Amino acid sequence: MSVLERVREQESRGASADHAHVAQVPTWYDELSGALKRELVARLGLATVADMVATPDIEQARAELRVTCQAILNEERFARLSPAECERLTARVLDEVVGLGPIQPLLDDATISEVMVNGCEALYYERGGRLHPAEARFESADQILMVVDRILAPLGRRLDKSSPLVNARLANGDRVNAVAAPVGIDGPYVTIRKFSNRITSMDQLVELGSLPGWYATLLRWAVRLRQDIAVAGGTGSGKTTLLNALSCEIDHGERVITIEDSAELRFDPRAHVVRLEARDASIEGTGEVTIRDLVKNALRMRPDRIVVGEVRGAEAIDMLQAMNTGHDGSLTTLHAGTAQEAILRLVLMARFGMDLPASIIEEQVSTALDLLVLSTRRSDGSRRITGLSQVARSPQGGVELHDLVSYDQVADSWHLEAEPAFVGIAVAEGQIGEEEVRRWRSEVS
Repeated sequence: MSVLERVREQESRGASADHAHVAQVPTWYDELSGALKRELVARLGLATVADMVATPDIEQARAELRVTCQAILNEERFARLSPAECERLTARVLDEVVGLGPIQPLLDDATISEVMVNGCEALYYERGGRLHPAEARFESADQILMVVDRILAPLGRRLDKSSPLVNARLANGDRVNAVAAPVGIDGPYVTIRKFSNRITSMDQLVELGSLPGWYATLLRWAVRLRQDIAVAGGTGSGKTTLLNALSCEIDHGERVITIEDSAELRFDPRAHVVRLEARDASIEGTGEVTIRDLVKNALRMRPDRIVVGEVRGAEAIDMLQAMNTGHDGSLTTLHAGTAQEAILRLVLMARFGMDLPASIIEEQVSTALDLLVLSTRRSDGSRRITGLSQVARSPQGGVELHDLVSYDQVADSWHLEAEPAFVGIAVAEGQIGEEEVRRWRSEVS
């Protein structure tokens, strides 16, 4: 039985196959794709293929290599392959030669939000908030390391025993984390968080059901009226997506400085935005630029607002001081499950940056921050913008939280607990029209 016949036999069985059968299908295609790849290198020469892969114009190299692959597959020995099978083999070989191997189709799929490589044995992806096993697999740990090296090489970074943990970013902004031996027990692990350009407005979040229209309007007003806002939530809860949507509500006439670990935020090209990105130390241990360094530097860049992708440590005190010294309307995110946890984390992180009593840090938080928004990931994978709290100074000192919007997870519904004080002030000062507020109030009720 030929390789092609074995492939087709396995596919015919796979219509109702279990996972074990599905996992066997790529092994037969390994033989076909291996043969095609060897013939490709033999026909063009290894040096020529290497030069094509090294070119900055990867799409052009891919197109040229595709022509050669198609010429090879048109030969008599491949005559029994169907057009679909030829296309599948060509795509696989091109992914291995000029792309990122088995994960390239997953990265090209706009519906996939995260890709996870668990050594050679398992490859998973996230779609719609749920994890799914991929049929493709890496053949060896060396193949995974080659893919990681292809990602890191342009950045001057490497993954090996001396540097077993690496964070990096693809050219399109996708965030990459890689772990190698001896830290990774069962082989190299790679996690790629994809960031979509699709959600850049509050209206899109409303369409997705992440929050009702009246809530989105309230948050728009908050940004327009220069409220200092922190978005809190767990990993994968949609904090960055909400931050991006809020940031896009900033008037184009304002100068915005964005500070991130990996540049993920997307703005209208007309916006006046300066984007800064932190940098890890080089292999020699030099050149590190931290979020805190960037926050301090941003204050010298004449910002109207500062947007920090996420505060995780000592930079929290600098962010709070920026909010307290004339940079109203600044935005940030942090990890926390509740509003109370968010305040505790802010205080703790701020103390990392400045050795002051907790009571004084709490005073800083209460005067710097205006609103705290919570983002949650539900058990079905969907995201919701849940609670909204107003941050105020307690009469006894410290921080006091007042619930403005509550969320019922069982009913999947929102309720306005109290109208924020800034709405009435804005109406009195003519920043929001009375009729606009009347329509909003009728929508809430």
